[in-house]
Amino acid sequence: MKHIIAIFGGAVSGAEAAYQLSQRGIRCVVFEQNVLPYGKIEDGLPKWHAKLRDQEEAKINDKLNHELIDFVPGVSLGKDIDFKEVLNDWGFSAILLATGAWKDRPLPIEGIDNFIGRGFYYQNPFIYWFNHFHEPTFKGENIEIRDEAIVVGGGLASIDVCKALMMLSVEKALKERGIETNVLELDKGINRKLDLLGLTLEDLGLKGCTLYYRRRIKDMPLSPVPADTPDKLPKVEQIREKILNNARKKFLFNVEELHLPISKIEENGELKGIVFQKTEIVNGKAQPIKNSDKAVFSQLIISSIGSVSLPINGIPMKWQNFDVDKAKCCRIQGYKNVFALGNAVTGRGNIIESKKHGRAVTAQILDDHFIEPGDLFVQKITSKSDSVLNQTGNIVGQIERFIPPNNDQMNEIYQRVSVLQNKAGYDGDFMKWVEKSVPMRLENMVGH
Repeated sequence: MKHIIAIFGGAVSGAEAAYQLSQRGIRCVVFEQNVLPYGKIEDGLPKWHAKLRDQEEAKINDKLNHELIDFVPGVSLGKDIDFKEVLNDWGFSAILLATGAWKDRPLPIEGIDNFIGRGFYYQNPFIYWFNHFHEPTFKGENIEIRDEAIVVGGGLASIDVCKALMMLSVEKALKERGIETNVLELDKGINRKLDLLGLTLEDLGLKGCTLYYRRRIKDMPLSPVPADTPDKLPKVEQIREKILNNARKKFLFNVEELHLPISKIEENGELKGIVFQKTEIVNGKAQPIKNSDKAVFSQLIISSIGSVSLPINGIPMKWQNFDVDKAKCCRIQGYKNVFALGNAVTGRGNIIESKKHGRAVTAQILDDHFIEPGDLFVQKITSKSDSVLNQTGNIVGQIERFIPPNNDQMNEIYQRVSVLQNKAGYDGDFMKWVEKSVPMRLENMVGH
């Protein structure tokens, strides 16, 4: 008899785990909440990274297109199927959770979430919209871009948000002057485009968005180089400042350091802005300065302060992450055959920034999102895959001690899988499904 593993999440971690298990002759069923298994490569990596996106998605395709791997699209654990039911009734040898980090860390301002979709947005849905609104079949909510937007953050993801806001603002302003452009062209530098046209932001009537960060610029988690010793810190701080200054120069957004959001500005039931309190760094911590409140008015506010795991009924949480035993292959506490992989372990949202914590520990996510150069992106993806490879090898050692499903249980699993596949319209041909399901790309629409 053979083991069969359920993997929830088909992106970097899930695809790597499925590939490693299939190479060992172990069958896998990969359940993916989306139509395609690319996770934040598709929905969080901003669309100006078109070549990089295609490259990394092709790698996932190669890993999942295997006779021992069954793909099930459009199934979300905890929503479409129940975790305890899968655990107790389906008969899988083990369950691997590679569900990523899709929930934004809440902005700590009382009542701010009441204005979601009404002038206030979180990073994940904003970038999802940015990546897909150009598609002819897009049916999601439209976001109206406003000049002088407020972005609360400080990591790489918040810089992506600022870039997107500035690209869209400039694209719209140029179009009003009869000048056509697009974000793929503006990714080369808004400053470059305006210089060629002999224009400035002021000429376009724009002031630009502003990124507010509670610490100093040199404290921003922007560099992949660890500041793990005192002698490295000055160099790392210099790298952080250089990364931010280069981004500001190219994309013309503003930055205010040492600003902590403390309350919202509300008038007649409408969100009008944020009240910030200035801070100072004392013993390495950002401390509020009394009587330094500062009201900032804006018609658009975006929070980009990190991502955490989506809670799933039946899976224990520790703070905002899954509760795992990292000494035992990141096994979920309380279960012998349920394990977590990748961002489901750390609760962070960046799939590219990871490091190894030994052979039994999966990827640990460091920074906040996808603005790094292509070679670094590939390097970190590789690092994450290596970490999952190591963890998967250790998980296999655990699984070999479990009793595999009998023939009746195996048939029951595939009957259930077939029902879900048919419901999604998936006929079992993975590459045919990918070819049919890939959305309209902006580069194809504009001829890039």
